[in-house]
Amino acid sequence: MKLITISVIFIFGVVAACSVLTLRSANFAWPIESVLKVNDEGEVSEERYSFSFDTKGIYYEEFQDSLAYLDRELRIIRDAQGFYFITGTQFKNVYVFRAYDGAMVLNNKIFISGIGVQNPAFNKRTPHIELIDGEKTLKLTHQGIEGGQK
Repeated sequence: MKLITISVIFIFGVVAACSVLTLRSANFAWPIESVLKVNDEGEVSEERYSFSFDTKGIYYEEFQDSLAYLDRELRIIRDAQGFYFITGTQFKNVYVFRAYDGAMVLNNKIFISGIGVQNPAFNKRTPHIELIDGEKTLKLTHQGIEGGQK
């Protein structure tokens, strides 16, 4: 009997140790977009969220010029699932990143316009992120454009 009790306790301990602690329901959304000025080193920083990253890679991806960040701003918002949506003036795409192991990892690149957006703005419209550029409004998720375009 003692052996059975010890075995049950051991098996329960092993099963409990293998499970991953998951806290649900979590909401990672930022209430409003952040408009961040890119500094001379190509980095942006958001003090409110203790958030910063190097922008050179995104500018190289978008413009094939790693110095294209000079005198620019990026627009960034985070959805409820924790994805970061990033774009800027003259960008043809919205970049969707996920934080992973101390880095921003590209999850999706959403094509928006062949001529680039001129005056982009993000809004949180759960479950979507809304991208507004003049009269054009798009509903975005980390997977792409949802629904029709206005």
